[in-house]
Amino acid sequence: MSSSVSPLAPKTVPDMPVIAGIRLATAEAGIRYKNRTDVLLAVMDKGTAVAGVFTKSKCPSAPVEWCRARLKGGKARALVVNSGNANAFTGKTGRASTALTAKIAAKAVGCSESEIFLASTGVIGEPLDATKFDGVLGRLAETAEPGDYLAAAKAIMTTDTFPKVATATVKLGKAKVTINGMAKGAGMIAPDMATMLSFIFTDAPIAPAALQALLKSGVEDTFNAVTIDGDTSTSDTLLAFATGAAAEHGAPKISRASDPRLKAFVKAFNQVLANLAEQVARDGEGARKLVEITVEGAKTKASARKIAMSIANSPLVKTAIAGEDANWGRVVMAVGKAGEPADRDKLSISFNGIRVAKRGARDPDYDEAQVSEAMKAPEIAILVSLGLGKGRDRVMTCDLTKEYVAINGDYRS
Repeated sequence: MSSSVSPLAPKTVPDMPVIAGIRLATAEAGIRYKNRTDVLLAVMDKGTAVAGVFTKSKCPSAPVEWCRARLKGGKARALVVNSGNANAFTGKTGRASTALTAKIAAKAVGCSESEIFLASTGVIGEPLDATKFDGVLGRLAETAEPGDYLAAAKAIMTTDTFPKVATATVKLGKAKVTINGMAKGAGMIAPDMATMLSFIFTDAPIAPAALQALLKSGVEDTFNAVTIDGDTSTSDTLLAFATGAAAEHGAPKISRASDPRLKAFVKAFNQVLANLAEQVARDGEGARKLVEITVEGAKTKASARKIAMSIANSPLVKTAIAGEDANWGRVVMAVGKAGEPADRDKLSISFNGIRVAKRGARDPDYDEAQVSEAMKAPEIAILVSLGLGKGRDRVMTCDLTKEYVAINGDYRS
């Protein structure tokens, strides 16, 4: 966790409302860090629905495997998250560690181990000593209270420079329902069906299958449209929990994601996901520029996404932005290497609304001084127009600075 906050951090932090059926507590378990919280326990009321999406990495962490196996039950009573150790690439020891953590948590909460969900983040390849949770989780279960999502978000940070939280309130039937979310992530970010670690809580009465469908759809244009460095984590986990408490106030019970009564809820739910995803981009390791890349005029949306990701993951593009250089030639390179339909002579490129390339050549109105001034802004928008079709997509990333190398050059030490 960095001692200096990213200059791209949000200027304000939202007040996070209490959600009925959710209690939170954090503690210092001494997993790796000293003098800071590193474990979070979220306790849910009986009947809470759970949904999740996870990394597609072929080397997933032990907690990811644990959660995948328990997701079929559709119900959750507790979530345990630790920072400092990813419990990934730890073999039988890692699996034993998750089993012991779940056993300790289940005893503390008073539920089945199958209703315990786990997530870990931090160093890969080092065994996680789950005995450190013994006693700690019991105390947390006793002291957990509704409310302090900011403290919870701080406990799950690694190289993050600020805690990431978001909230929305929306009408569902006759009741107001709340959606609260938190996330962590700053490096090893190129989500594939999820993000680093993110947890969404709501009091809406939504069945597990419907919640799963909403989550799977919601990540596509939010977390899956963010990249920091092109590296998908072994631990990517996004879990959503719905306590159903709002049913007592007139919210209808939802069994299908296609239920028309969900329209406003889905919009708010996706806004929370998008907010958290952008905060991850704002906190990219060493980042000084938030970069939005839009590709239009592609053959399809999928093609536009691949081209946008090619640009966003290019070290040459990202270092040029860090140097405040509107090097559109590097964008052309990234478009060309994406392997998607493109016509050099139809290609146009703009930086922060200033067109620098038009139809395959430098724009005749190009003004180096004007563009250089625009590149000094903390937020950079790159627009690529292919002129081939109606496909359009947008992704978020950040620049690549010397600090990124410094952070990752001694991450384990």
